[in-house]
Parts: sequence; C-alpha cells; structure tokens
Amino acid sequence: MTETDDRMMELEMRLAFIDDTVNGLSSADTEIARRLDRLERALRDLRSDLMNMRAGLGSDNANEPPPPHY
Repeated sequence: MTETDDRMMELEMRLAFIDDTVNGLSSADTEIARRLDRLERALRDLRSDLMNMRAGLGSDNANEPPPPHY
C-alpha cells in the first residue's frame, strides 16, 4: 500500500466513525424532543388541573350558606 492509500483508508475510517456518531446523536435528539413534548403536555395538564382546583375551591365558599350564628 502506498502512503496515499493509507491516508485514504484512515480518512474513510474517520468518516465512518463520524457518520455513526451523527446518526447516534440524531436518534438521541429525536428521543429528547419526544420526551420534552410529553413533559410539556404533562405540565400543561397539571396547570389546568391546578387552575380547576383553585376555581373549585373559590366557588365553594361563595355557594355555601352563611354559618348558623349569622
């Protein structure tokens, strides 16, 4: 093998490694985006539940009759 062949083989190995790394990172990025979407939905649902609970607590007091000592 000539020096050029050796260099070409080294560059091809490096390119294959870089290509594999990029594919792995792309998969990880996709998974992270999916998990982030699920977390954002869960947070939105929790906020909505909390607001509904707060609204329910506030409206209960207004609908209750006054205590007997009034």
